[in-house]
Amino acid sequence: MTYLLDANVFIQAKNLHYGLDFCPAFWQWLIEKHELGVVFSIDKVEDELTAGADELTAWVRQQKSGFFIHTGALVLAQFSAVSTWVTAQHYEPAAISTFFQVADFYLIAHALSSSHVVVTHEVPAASTRRIKIPNVCAGLGLRFMTPYEMLRHERAQFVLGQK
Repeated sequence: MTYLLDANVFIQAKNLHYGLDFCPAFWQWLIEKHELGVVFSIDKVEDELTAGADELTAWVRQQKSGFFIHTGALVLAQFSAVSTWVTAQHYEPAAISTFFQVADFYLIAHALSSSHVVVTHEVPAASTRRIKIPNVCAGLGLRFMTPYEMLRHERAQFVLGQK
């Protein structure tokens, strides 16, 4: 199983439970799982994360080529499937327009192109004003989960070492 991480996974990890300063094991786990071909994100998420100027931006810039997958022809071929599903729903025009401009649209197309599991903190919602990743994943038959579900599924352990 391979995972594609949404921007909010990185942002909330840095800001809440897995700060780069006090839980470096989480960040090292991401790197190690990427090197094993298990954890990835996409170029559009990278763009969002490098727009800032903080420790997360620095971490993102240090990652090897390939951690953030580039949008290629296989992904572009999935845009129509995603857009067809989204426009067939009852979302407000502004929500649809916004969705097509942000990384979420690309993340789902990437997942469709390679059967990745989408990892996000978003939860399904019945709102017509904002398109949520889990709603689109469910509509397109894609698997999605929270970062905590991914960590449990992969049996991640962040254990303090002996002093």
